[in-house]
Amino acid sequence: MRISGSMDTTDFELPRRSLFAMLPALLTACSAADVLNATVPADTYRRTQDLPYGDHARQRLDIYQPVAGSANAPMVVFFYGGSWSSGERGDYRFVGEALASCGIVAVIADYRLSPEFRYPVFVQDSALAVSWAAEHASAYGADPARIFVMGHSAGAYNAAMVALDPRWLAAQGLAPSRLAGWIGLAGPYDFLPIVDPQTRVAFSWPQTPADSQPMAHVSPASPPALLLAPAADRIVNSRRSTVALAHKLQASGVRVDHELLESVSHVTVLASMALVLRFRAPVLERVAAFVKSAGRPG
Repeated sequence: MRISGSMDTTDFELPRRSLFAMLPALLTACSAADVLNATVPADTYRRTQDLPYGDHARQRLDIYQPVAGSANAPMVVFFYGGSWSSGERGDYRFVGEALASCGIVAVIADYRLSPEFRYPVFVQDSALAVSWAAEHASAYGADPARIFVMGHSAGAYNAAMVALDPRWLAAQGLAPSRLAGWIGLAGPYDFLPIVDPQTRVAFSWPQTPADSQPMAHVSPASPPALLLAPAADRIVNSRRSTVALAHKLQASGVRVDHELLESVSHVTVLASMALVLRFRAPVLERVAAFVKSAGRPG
């Protein structure tokens, strides 16, 4: 799901608990992204914007480097949600800042969208962005051996496919083993038959191939995973996707940390990474701990 809108929040000041209570309404009525980004500190990161990873106008990314970074920081490539039909990387500055504040180089990438483009184009773009990030990691203070892919909602699907289905990185001369791990927030990993109208278009339902589902690609070679989701997600069935995928990964001998969180929704599981909302759920804490442990050299 996308966090978007148009409200001017230059002077937006509310107690953080009031902000969290209002967020669901803001998400439907105006700009949650502006609200969250208005609270982002300016002294925790350096941003490099509008870097092309391909020739299409949607194949662009922004990089957030920690101000106090090192030459071998982990790198996380993040993909946002939006039913594969909407989204802008600039709306997720709060995610870039959150990761950079933990000493992680963050890459936030756009990708081509439905209805103009259908599956597997957005997965191909995601793999291309990861390949670009791996190739250029050193130039931005990151360790090429500590690359993670991460996403929320539809973006978590993209991340899962890049991490689990070897076809997409293979097209870039890479393999999932190249990843130190992957992170999914409220991701849909098993959703056939498709009932959502936008998703039907994005996946050309009913001609959607069965191997479009991340669940079909789990193997003992899958990289380590962190899967977080709301316990009561009204958009994606957390037990069918997050819990079932975690159990399948565990049965294959893959390291996976997973948790269903009681205090967040499908949208606020990501919004909780923003500085003013981190009190609500330990999403950033879990992500940073996973990245630092799974990406530890040796």
